[in-house]
Amino acid sequence: MTADGSTGSGGSRTDGAGPGGDARLDRALVARGLARSRTLAARLVDAGVVLVDGVAVTKPSHRVGEGTRIDVSRPERYVSRAAHKLVAALDAFQGVDPSGRVALDLGASTGGFTQVLVERGVRHVLAIDVGHDQMNPAVADDPRVTSLEGVNARDLDAASLRERLPGDAPDPADIDLVVGDLSFISLRHVLAPIRRTVRADADLVLLVKPQFEVGRTGVRGGIVTDPALARDAVRGVLDAAHATGLGIRGIIASPIEGTHGNRELVVHFAPDGTDPTEWTRRLDELTTGGRA
Repeated sequence: MTADGSTGSGGSRTDGAGPGGDARLDRALVARGLARSRTLAARLVDAGVVLVDGVAVTKPSHRVGEGTRIDVSRPERYVSRAAHKLVAALDAFQGVDPSGRVALDLGASTGGFTQVLVERGVRHVLAIDVGHDQMNPAVADDPRVTSLEGVNARDLDAASLRERLPGDAPDPADIDLVVGDLSFISLRHVLAPIRRTVRADADLVLLVKPQFEVGRTGVRGGIVTDPALARDAVRGVLDAAHATGLGIRGIIASPIEGTHGNRELVVHFAPDGTDPTEWTRRLDELTTGGRA
């Protein structure tokens, strides 16, 4: 199976170079159907899984000719690298099986989280994002997906969401699973809107990004450099969730670093979760290495 899903002898092709007879490696991967986008192509190259005439190449700008053989030893299966964050969370957290559930994906972007939910048997996903024209068509065209663009998560409520949904989409009152990978906004601003939009017993699996929680003064070069500050910022999110009636059922480190190398966490919130104070040691381990 080739990287684009067509039948073949392997993830390799020798056609598709540019008009000038050669092309950048990342462009060639897309042209030959071995990657869905240049961004994904660059990630495959950076990961060292792209072979050019049998030799691993790690520069996306490397030039290849029409007759150059390109092999991808481990094609990217998801439309977004971020999908692996949700994969890790669903594998780690007990009781968060998407199968048969109605889910809300906040900050859906290209659709990595939505794709994972569909792969795991979700009944339907309402995928929202404040941006436009971002979701990969391969995800958006699935009948189990309803994509809503130009929706700000902090403005959510059941009534306004219901007005925007097509007639064949599930009602917001049926949403019992919320996932989210939001940027440039504190989760403290969206927890209450989520709660007033979905079922009272819904599970929430959300990325907590310290770089968007500490405020501008806590970030240097886009990175939260003080682990204690990151810990306190995450604790603020946990406390805010508790104030809305949500407890904590699990916390893991994201398997993928955030922008500029920030260390992010994935948290499972639920009404039957425990008090944030019971997660102090776990939070210390994940943010400061256990150092106060």
